[in-house]
Amino acid sequence: MSISKTIKDLSAIDTDRVIEMAWEDRTPFDAIKSQFGLTEQNVIDLMRRQMKLSSFKMWRARVQGRQTKHSKLQVDGTNRFKCNLQRQITLNKISKR
Repeated sequence: MSISKTIKDLSAIDTDRVIEMAWEDRTPFDAIKSQFGLTEQNVIDLMRRQMKLSSFKMWRARVQGRQTKHSKLQVDGTNRFKCNLQRQITLNKISKR
């Protein structure tokens, strides 16, 4: 996937997955960038376009400054993109247990 990917290049399935990953507490923006090529600002723009205003504001308040959403703020030694209780995700496909 190209790093220069834009929001309009995403399929409906990819858009849904990006939104799901953005809502997850332990999925940093870097994980979204590595899988979909979207920067944090691209994700914010996508969320703004796809959500109701009240939902977008709630999401922004939730992720703004959150350590787990920003890799640079994470405690050293944290090297996973997801909660250890979440099902295994491999190359954007959720595998069966």
